[in-house]
Amino acid sequence: MVAKSCTHICGESSPGIGEAGKTGEWRTSRPVIDPGKCIPAKRGKPSCFICWLYCPEALISKTIPVQIDLEYCKGCGICMYVCPAQAISMVNEGEFCSEQDGLNRS
Repeated sequence: MVAKSCTHICGESSPGIGEAGKTGEWRTSRPVIDPGKCIPAKRGKPSCFICWLYCPEALISKTIPVQIDLEYCKGCGICMYVCPAQAISMVNEGEFCSEQDGLNRS
C-alpha cells in the first residue's frame, strides 16, 4: 500500500465543551429527557443521538441513558426541537429552584 500525497488544505473543527464558561447559572429553561421516549434508552443500544449531533455546545453524551451537562447548558432548546421521539422538553428553571428550596428547608 502506498500513501497518497494530498495537496488540499483541509480543516476540521468541533465545539469544545463549555467554551463560553459555566452558562447553566443564567439559563431560564433546562432540557429534561424522558427515558421512556428516548430511542437509545428504549432500545438499549446506540441509535438516534440526533440531540448529540445538533447540540451547539457538545454537552450531550452519546451514552445510554443520554445525559446533558447542565453546568454548561444554555437552555437553547435545539435538542428538544430536533428530537424525533419528542423525548426532550424544556422546563422552566424556576421549577427546579423551588424544588431545591423545599428540600433545603426540611
